[in-house]
Amino acid sequence: MLTSVLTLLALGFIASVVLAVASRVFYVEEDPRVEAIAEVLPGANCGGCGFAGCDAYAAAVIQDSAVSAGLCCAGGPEVAAKVADLAGKAAGNAEPQISFRRCVKDQGKVQKKFEYQGLPSCAAAAQVENGADACKFSCLGFGDCVKACGFGAMYIENDLVQIDPDKCVACGACINVCPNAILEMIPRRARVQVFCSTKDKMKDVMNVCEAGCINCGKCVKKCPAGVISQAEGNIHIDHAACLAYGPDCEEACVDACPRNILRMMCHKGAAVKADAAAAAAAAKAAETPQANA
Repeated sequence: MLTSVLTLLALGFIASVVLAVASRVFYVEEDPRVEAIAEVLPGANCGGCGFAGCDAYAAAVIQDSAVSAGLCCAGGPEVAAKVADLAGKAAGNAEPQISFRRCVKDQGKVQKKFEYQGLPSCAAAAQVENGADACKFSCLGFGDCVKACGFGAMYIENDLVQIDPDKCVACGACINVCPNAILEMIPRRARVQVFCSTKDKMKDVMNVCEAGCINCGKCVKKCPAGVISQAEGNIHIDHAACLAYGPDCEEACVDACPRNILRMMCHKGAAVKADAAAAAAAAKAAETPQANA
């Protein structure tokens, strides 16, 4: 018995000596700037920078010359400047982004196909006939994105997610959990945007929504900058190119849209002139026969 105890003690002592020697031989000194940058970062660990957390980003921005010092969306320009100073890099001049909801099912008077009785989750609801709404590309309204947002920038109102532009930091967490992909990151300065995410066309849209994009492509043809396209079933805008082109186009795409679902943006965060747009849409609908839409 005594021999066994002494043997275990000896093995433990030898192992501790080996570990101590190995820790010195293989020790890698950490750049003190990594810790300094980690302290500057907000500690939100939102993943908006593309890394697992603030510590991972702090290490990457020092160790990888290709990693920008301006990736912390939660910290904004002030944090970017501090990180750049510590890392010895340029802060960059990234276009501020914001999450945007591509769905106006309230204005479109989208009806329910059935009353959903399951788990109050967008992901769960989407598994049942693409959700209870007649439009299968609508906001499901259970707030998976609200739960994913670590900054309190989202809330549900009238069965639709609402975004607080003053709180949104463009981390993208909400976009990752939306099963119907109705959330999109756009520049805060975006000039125009399509307020609908449907991939259906013409009557298939008109039968379920009074406001939805019918994918007629008129905006694509009318855009003098060539920044609007139809891809993956719906309308997309290259906002960077649109902003670079400027207002000389006189918003030709907006005027060309027969459903008034491609609209001008109001430059106060991502808020929109929804009331005016809805009124204009109603007036146009009253003047234009449905068949000519």
